[in-house]
Amino acid sequence: MFLKKISFLISFLLISIVSSSQNKTNTFLYQGRVEKLPDNNVVLIGTASSVSFNFTGNECSIALQSIDSWEHHNYVSLVLDGKYIGKLRIEKGATQSFPVKITSNKKEHSLEIYKTTEAHSGGILFAGTTAKLTFITAKKKKKIEFIGDSITCGAASDPSDIPCDKGEYFDHHNGYYAYGPVLSREIGVDYLMSSVSGIGMYRNWNDENKEEGIMPDVYPNLYLTKDNSKPKYDFAFQPDIISIALGTNDFSGGDGKKERLPFNPEKYVSNYINFIKMLYQHNPKAQIVITNSPMINGERAIVFEDCLNKVKNAFAEDKIHKPILIFKFKPMTPKGCSGHPDVADHKVLADEYAPFLKKLLNEK
Repeated sequence: MFLKKISFLISFLLISIVSSSQNKTNTFLYQGRVEKLPDNNVVLIGTASSVSFNFTGNECSIALQSIDSWEHHNYVSLVLDGKYIGKLRIEKGATQSFPVKITSNKKEHSLEIYKTTEAHSGGILFAGTTAKLTFITAKKKKKIEFIGDSITCGAASDPSDIPCDKGEYFDHHNGYYAYGPVLSREIGVDYLMSSVSGIGMYRNWNDENKEEGIMPDVYPNLYLTKDNSKPKYDFAFQPDIISIALGTNDFSGGDGKKERLPFNPEKYVSNYINFIKMLYQHNPKAQIVITNSPMINGERAIVFEDCLNKVKNAFAEDKIHKPILIFKFKPMTPKGCSGHPDVADHKVLADEYAPFLKKLLNEK
């Protein structure tokens, strides 16, 4: 056991040393909600946050650690040379080394590591790689930020490794295949995910804004929590479009056990308006698009649409910013776990939404 620990430490130190010695400018590309740490390490925080690098040769191991006071396992998805090769489960505890199998004879390779789980599943520390790194250049692209709840997270969408009736909630997440990342790859834009399962605009799925933070509370925190010990979000992304899909949880009935008041349209609209005003303070040139929910039907859908129109009309006289736009998803019967869209459903949502967003980005 002692020899195994020594061997593991040597392996980890080797990874750290190689990463640090080779990490020159443009060696790693970080995207999404991430926290950059000393020694070129980074914490992947938000859904589909990522680190990418290019390398030569056929040797590549990556060092990852699931870090959180909760201390549980986590997941990343890997994309090698542009091809999705699956998920890695990162057990709680010390940093682990994962070898990446290289099968092609290409001179130079690319590896993209995406956080498959969401911010509330805890951070994933990327602690380096043994690969022989080359430079990576970030292409200048248009940018979209997706703000939302579990649907936007890609939560409960992927039972391919663990069936829906097994494991834990986050075992079925796959943020890489959520509608936002999927459509962003389709239309060739960079994206930022600011989404939290169960969250709402004025109340959450099973909380009347008494114990849990709603989106307007947690959004300015890099980790999407109310924890003031965590860094603030720096708003450096500056998206061309901000897509907001919040309301599914505001309209929900909760678990039927905890106190649940009737839906309050005035609170929802008021919070929405103030949230947009905050976004404008930091992103004055952004085009804001607000959406309905494919999960809300019937009478609730009518009320939902009325609320969105009131939010839009509140900015009708605003001559400084671009007009608020509304996008309506078609109703959907989800096929994923616990009433959520699955990976195929997310492709449907992406295909619906992509042309609308692409047209906006192409306008001069």
